[in-house]
Amino acid sequence: MDLHFIWKAVVVVFGGVLILRLAGRKSISQLTVAQTVMMIAVGSLIIQPLGDRNIWITMVITVLMVMTLLFIEYIVLKSDTLETLIYGKSLIVIENGQVNESNLKKLRLTVDMLEVRMRQQSIQHFTDLQWATIESNGQLGYMLKPEKQYATKEDIQMLKSLIEMTHSTPQNGASQTRIDASDNIFTEVKNRKHTEKPKENLD
Repeated sequence: MDLHFIWKAVVVVFGGVLILRLAGRKSISQLTVAQTVMMIAVGSLIIQPLGDRNIWITMVITVLMVMTLLFIEYIVLKSDTLETLIYGKSLIVIENGQVNESNLKKLRLTVDMLEVRMRQQSIQHFTDLQWATIESNGQLGYMLKPEKQYATKEDIQMLKSLIEMTHSTPQNGASQTRIDASDNIFTEVKNRKHTEKPKENLD
């Protein structure tokens, strides 16, 4: 009885784990388009050695695919244009409580599908949102309107300080409980440029 399939299965499991570990540690929901394509291809290839295909040839092909993925991710770090071309960019779907229908059409996303994502984030109404975006991995990014946001420890501490100093001059910044909402990562999506220019290798 040919028992070669036993050591082949062991090599496939260990080799597959090491190769996918090399590819990155993102969850399925965080995979980019290139990573998703690579994972599907690796999944199809990696089971082949259990049949008649040479196991070492399959492992070499798989490693080459992973190296190609790493090269793509490297050049994406260097070029904003290539990042947009390969991964796509976030699109605003809600601005100041109003649904952006043209961007929904670009994404081929219905209002019902958008509401599914909102329910998953415990958002009750469109009007609660200052911004909402669909990210390049398909997930919903959002920022609640100031009056709908939860109080942070900093807010509570500032409020406590204001109460304690009602008869004295407030300290610098004590009256400002939140950072200006006009400058944030969502306005970057709208304006299609960074508010603060990141380092050259991280833009």
